[in-house]
Amino acid sequence: MVFKMRNGFRILLNSLLLLLCFFNPIASAANSVRVPILAYHNFDPTVPGEMTLSPARFEEQLIWLKENGYTVIPLQELVSYLQGKTSSIPEKSVVITADDGRLSVYKYMWPLARKYNVPVTLFIYPTSISNASYAMTWEQLKELQQTGLFDVQGHTYWHPNFKQEKKRLSTTEYQKLVDAQFISSKKIIDKKLGTDITLLAWPFGIYDDYLEQEASKSGYVMAFSIDARPASKTEKTMSQPRYMIVAGQSMKTFASIVNANK
Repeated sequence: MVFKMRNGFRILLNSLLLLLCFFNPIASAANSVRVPILAYHNFDPTVPGEMTLSPARFEEQLIWLKENGYTVIPLQELVSYLQGKTSSIPEKSVVITADDGRLSVYKYMWPLARKYNVPVTLFIYPTSISNASYAMTWEQLKELQQTGLFDVQGHTYWHPNFKQEKKRLSTTEYQKLVDAQFISSKKIIDKKLGTDITLLAWPFGIYDDYLEQEASKSGYVMAFSIDARPASKTEKTMSQPRYMIVAGQSMKTFASIVNANK
């Protein structure tokens, strides 16, 4: 009888411990932290288009973030937190990224990032750098790196539309293309900039389970989409969402995007 009572008590105790693990308020609070990652593209006011944000509007957004108590943190800091390597980040955190390595980042974004001391992560694809008229040179990217404000990461080799490429290529050809987009891109950026690329932004926001697995095998520890939700520990590691910031958005819209983490 005593043995049965002890055994029953032990089962009850184990059940309570399991419940505490599942309903740990600290763990729940950590998992509920949501951080908006903002994705920019072009800042050249002489090039009209939906993807072009004027420097004046970008500065207005930076001022709004500061006045409303937000802290712009490096993407690497957020990644470390999402991986569980660090235990906390500032309460009202936001991340700024810019895709494609455009020259307008060097001409217009950099002066404002320096003025307001905000970190930026650049996602680039090597075929455009020092080649396309709209893109930066490797020397300009190195200069931005040396400021301590800019981190450079991968955006594949030549920014393909994976859906279209999969339709037109054989299985073997598609595999070769995917390898080139992930592996060749990483090697070139690492060599040119003396860095270790571990983050990836999906071109056109296109990804699937296969691409996620291949990117992970190629050495990327986290990847980012444009799925218009805050990043969090509940999202998939290889498709953490970002918000596209475009010309047609009002400041009210911008505020609602940033406040979506609440």
